[in-house]
Amino acid sequence: MVKDRLKIFSGTANPQLAQEICSYLGVPLGAAAISTYSNENIFVQIGENVRERDVFVVQPLQTPTSIVELLLLLDSLRSASASRITAVMPYYSYARSDKKDRPRISIAARLFADVIVAAGANRILTMTLHAPQVQGFFSVPCDHLAATPILCDYFAGKLDLSDFVALAADAGSAKRAGAYAHRLNIPLAFVDKRRVSDLDVEVRNVVGEVQGKHVIIFDDEIAAAGSLAETVKAIRQFEVGDVYAGATHGVFSGPAPERIRAMEVREVVVTNTVHVPAEKRDDKVTVLSVAPLFGEAIKRIHTGESVSALFS
Repeated sequence: MVKDRLKIFSGTANPQLAQEICSYLGVPLGAAAISTYSNENIFVQIGENVRERDVFVVQPLQTPTSIVELLLLLDSLRSASASRITAVMPYYSYARSDKKDRPRISIAARLFADVIVAAGANRILTMTLHAPQVQGFFSVPCDHLAATPILCDYFAGKLDLSDFVALAADAGSAKRAGAYAHRLNIPLAFVDKRRVSDLDVEVRNVVGEVQGKHVIIFDDEIAAAGSLAETVKAIRQFEVGDVYAGATHGVFSGPAPERIRAMEVREVVVTNTVHVPAEKRDDKVTVLSVAPLFGEAIKRIHTGESVSALFS
């Protein structure tokens, strides 16, 4: 790897992850000044030479501010003559908006894919999209990583899985949860649910054998934790044993911390694709690092090696 040609920059959404990635690769974090004017406009200035460099910008899209920062970083790097710019988005929040399922709405996942490319991204690196087809919304190459090995290795190293079941949070997540079940060599079940609002869901049934079993609930993200709370409540009717939860993105928005503290679950395991501040954690919450996986993917993109081989 030609380290002097590789540059990594970060927005303010998750600089801790960016620094971990840099430590894994043995390169310094690039200098960039990001500030906000009194009128709330954001100012970005790259603080070092990037001409003809291979540049990666680490910025999960969690808030409107993080999206604007990413666009300004990409445009600044393009103006500074970087040879290739990869937008590293560990969390692409708008992946939920992948279709026109209501009248007169925007397909935001496609819109922001177009905007990010227009701002200067030549390549995309992301993880666990809520809707996998969103990978195809980008008009540039997009590498889609999975947290499956990270979460599975954690649970396999901690638990005796002989009497466990992997539970998908809904029917749409069954394929994703099936990858966890296959890797852990445990059976798969799923929940039949209906979302009644942004914060709440209604569980109708559990499909699969969970009676008397220990359960690991797998999902792509935990936002308000309404789905997780209702799922835990539903499976408790089947006299299950210990209940764990695993998800890639620990967004923990709104009432999530209180809901997690109140629910009958032994542990909630997420990764640091999104920064989880101390006030949103308690003894039930474990945060695993995806920095080595992103670092290895960045190294392979930089050197022209296969990224998909990481999961073979």
